[in-house]
Amino acid sequence: MGKRRRATERKKAHPAVLGGAAVAIVCGVGVAAYALSGGGDGKSDGKTVATGPPTAAEVRTTTRAFLTAWEKGDVAAAAALTDDRKAARAALTAYREEAKVSAVRLKPGKPATRKSPKVPFKAAATISYGGKDKGYAYDSALSVARRAADGRVLVSWQPSVVHPELRDGDRLVTGAAGVPPIKAVDRDGGPLTAAKYPSLGTVLDGLREKFGKEAGGKAGVELRVVRADAKADDAKGGKGAKDATKKSDAKDTPDKTLLALSPGTPGTLKTTISARTQAAAEKQTAKRKQASVVVVKPSTGEILAVANSNPGGFNTAFQGSLAPGSTMKVITSSMLLEKRLAGVDKKHPCPKYKAYGGWKFQNDNKFQIKGGTFRASFARSCNTAFITQAEKLSNDDLTKQAQDVFGLGRDNWSIGVSSFDGAVPVQSHAQMAASLIGQGGVRMNPLNMASVAATVKSGTFRQPYLVSPELDDRQLATAPRKMSGKTASALRDLMHYTGVSGTAAKPMAGLGADSGAKTGSAEVDGQKKPNGWFTAYRGDVAAAAVVQAAGHGGETAGPVVREMLLVGK
Repeated sequence: MGKRRRATERKKAHPAVLGGAAVAIVCGVGVAAYALSGGGDGKSDGKTVATGPPTAAEVRTTTRAFLTAWEKGDVAAAAALTDDRKAARAALTAYREEAKVSAVRLKPGKPATRKSPKVPFKAAATISYGGKDKGYAYDSALSVARRAADGRVLVSWQPSVVHPELRDGDRLVTGAAGVPPIKAVDRDGGPLTAAKYPSLGTVLDGLREKFGKEAGGKAGVELRVVRADAKADDAKGGKGAKDATKKSDAKDTPDKTLLALSPGTPGTLKTTISARTQAAAEKQTAKRKQASVVVVKPSTGEILAVANSNPGGFNTAFQGSLAPGSTMKVITSSMLLEKRLAGVDKKHPCPKYKAYGGWKFQNDNKFQIKGGTFRASFARSCNTAFITQAEKLSNDDLTKQAQDVFGLGRDNWSIGVSSFDGAVPVQSHAQMAASLIGQGGVRMNPLNMASVAATVKSGTFRQPYLVSPELDDRQLATAPRKMSGKTASALRDLMHYTGVSGTAAKPMAGLGADSGAKTGSAEVDGQKKPNGWFTAYRGDVAAAAVVQAAGHGGETAGPVVREMLLVGK
């Protein structure tokens, strides 16, 4: 597959800031909190310093001492049992003062193994606001470690100790919500909830943040996670909170409601989601590790489904930034066809190897096609067939093609929630050649690649979206130009042939004449197996999926996309 640059994904951190509160249930360990804290200056007194991982007894004792001090509202004692007193003290203080936790009961669980330094625990908090009390239970965890300087065993402080949703800079706040709740419905008016469709959890949070006011609801009183980038200036939804909702799209990680003390009145928000397709997407991703899929309607750009294997985590389907591998050859082929550097049934070289810019590229299992056509090279995903054309291209040709025809990498999509719009940077030498086959600096996600298949099917780029632009008069992104009818027809011919006689034949079997596909495998440094990609269309449905660290796209992502095309509406 040739040399590749590491494919990375933008990662988010999950911050937190909380505070201390009341009543104790773990008995007999209150004294230990002070005994373990010692002088707390982290310096050795000349005695032998303990080394090595904490023992099971040390893990248990430190955990119980910390939880007991936290329960009692003794913030200083609890913070002294962590490796970051200042941050812990601020967080535990905010837990009481901003989250309005008047009491909390903390019950430690059992570590996964006897030697594990990570301890799960259950929290049962009482939220008190406006003269009303309401219970809130949740699970969290902490880890302990031995400090090298003095051998003390301490809680490794992370905001997530206070609540698993918290990341650096986040806050737990109880007060009047800045944005009204929404009742999201699918394209047919049926309710959409995170309970029924887990992958929509963060999407619904983002939709509320973006469209809560437009939907016409009334805000209530809530315990919520206010993200670091929201910059709300107080717990009551001040000016900062209002400004945060005025972005063209919601921020990367939207605020999250944890408990409604006074739920408010939700406004109804109609989305483009197809309940049937969403259910199928949830089912397919749940069967796999690190799978993500997006389904769109080529004739309109409407998003029919989005799902991830880890529904509560990073939304790779919309925000991922991964090398797309050979699925990128759809865009590259459109460029070669327009420049007359390739023709569907014209002879086209596919050697075992091709060197360019100091790199030696090769095909999977070093295959070659002697005397073959471009059709054969596309269908078998011949890398060298594309690398052979690199010397005839300018460094910015692929960038222009992706931006001008497919609407990618322009940073102007407004789908309704935060998304990454793809990136095809201008590169030179070997990196430019690698970009032709979806490596180098090229980065995409399933949303982008589903849009690519949709653009081929319809012949025109239509920006994907979740909520009609008529609701808020936002302008959807457009591409500066459309490919010629001849080029679009040629691409559909190539993708259909690949789905009938090429690398996509098995997943696309029996899907009919009005269908086409492209497989992809993207190598990632330090990863034993490549990321598997698959993008395809059938009728007025287009879909793309990636299954990370799983192997070839036809075998891993292909079955996911097949199910989307079968059930798609």
